[in-house]
Amino acid sequence: MQFSVIIPAKNERENIGRCLDSIFQVDWDPAQYEVIVVDNGSSDDTPLIAAQKGAKVYLQPELTISGLRNFGASMAKGEILAFMDADCTVDPSWLGEASRYLDAEEIVCFGSPPQVPPDATWVQKAWYQVRRKKEELGETAWLESMNMFVRREAFSRCRGFDEELATCEDYDISLRLKALGKVYADSRLVAYHYGEARTVAHFFRKERWRGIGNLKGVFRHGVKTGELPSVILPVLHCLALFSLPLAILLRAPLGGAPTAIVAAFFLAWQAFLLFISLARYYRKAPQHVPQIYVLLNVYYLARGMAMLRQP
Repeated sequence: MQFSVIIPAKNERENIGRCLDSIFQVDWDPAQYEVIVVDNGSSDDTPLIAAQKGAKVYLQPELTISGLRNFGASMAKGEILAFMDADCTVDPSWLGEASRYLDAEEIVCFGSPPQVPPDATWVQKAWYQVRRKKEELGETAWLESMNMFVRREAFSRCRGFDEELATCEDYDISLRLKALGKVYADSRLVAYHYGEARTVAHFFRKERWRGIGNLKGVFRHGVKTGELPSVILPVLHCLALFSLPLAILLRAPLGGAPTAIVAAFFLAWQAFLLFISLARYYRKAPQHVPQIYVLLNVYYLARGMAMLRQP
């Protein structure tokens, strides 16, 4: 068998049917792929729907998200493991495009960031410009596990996903896979993610949750140069954001100089965020630059606050 599609799920009644329908409707030989749903103890009828749609369903209520994926991989028969989230769908050409890598043994992992759905909000559309890869086709630093294909042999050699990580597990496994071969981005592998944050408040909560695993991942796989900004910039952002009101409150006892210094730091930081928004995204998405600037402020605040919650 060529492909095993592995989907972790918990209480995904609203999504799992749509996800599986899209996968079972791909333009590919049904004998050459299987779909495995690993349920994490749903209180709704997610497992029943998945079974009715034709997926192989396993119940594993005690595992982490990484554990669910690893269990699915242990049950899989395919040469290539395709990891997908329950709130995603795929294009009919999904496996056909993936088949070009069946014999490309030097490429151990390939995929693409899922696109936003047709009814996406401005938050989803703007942040997709940040998430999407600079490389439409070529090597990349890491891939998201929502639309990630991994060669079975490489997955086994790197011991799968780290089950100690609640978030950032896809970045972590990408680093270990890169030691075995190429990690490749290919925008032709089209998937859509319906679970992206639709509002600023939802975006903040999601990024704060994701940020909790960021430092833990750094400590487990070691500090990588490309990962340093994700640790340092949230700290700088929170310093710039929270020191300004504190300096204003202390202006009378301390005098005007400290307040001016802090204000200059705050303005310089905001200028930096605006510069990043313009330099990176103006050419490909000029209409989203102001929105990206706002979301970068929210992102770094959420990630900074997540660091304060580290155990």
